[in-house]
Amino acid sequence: MPRTREENERIRQIAKENISRAAIEVFIEKGYHAASIDDVARRAGISKGLLYNYFSGKADLLRELILSRIEEIVQVMKESATKPTPVEQLMYIAEHALQNVQERPSVYRFYLHIQTHPEADEVVSTYSQMLKEEMTRQSKLQVDIFRKMGVPDPHLQSLHFSTALHGMMLMYATYPENFPLPELKVKMLSTFF
Repeated sequence: MPRTREENERIRQIAKENISRAAIEVFIEKGYHAASIDDVARRAGISKGLLYNYFSGKADLLRELILSRIEEIVQVMKESATKPTPVEQLMYIAEHALQNVQERPSVYRFYLHIQTHPEADEVVSTYSQMLKEEMTRQSKLQVDIFRKMGVPDPHLQSLHFSTALHGMMLMYATYPENFPLPELKVKMLSTFF
């Protein structure tokens, strides 16, 4: 019996997620330019030909990873907006970010690496710029949340919040074994709320 359109789409989605995970791992280990499509296919446990059924090449794969990350950021901000108070909105953002880095520290490092990649690298910097632009858009929403809280300088408070949050994320992603993430999360959130 042939598969339904929904089943085929689900299989396609699972395959793309598997390839994306493998690509992130390989790009972290070797760097974007040193990694090959063969490396990614091998890590994903598929043939290179099958990988090309989903992505036209390495740049297309990187583009898909960046678009997926952008979608993830947008979704978190949308979900935070459904919370009834500004404090709950900011807590949702912090909780999600810290949970994300706790579950996938290497993924956080990967996207941080993309954002800090040399601008002269035209391939990577194109996608890095896309990510930076979206984060700038989303940071404006966060400033609005602080504005609703009535803080004197919502822009500065938002930057302080983001700096503290990303600092914790970077430290955890770099030193996950002995980093007291739960305790620091409580301390950080109590500072802002």
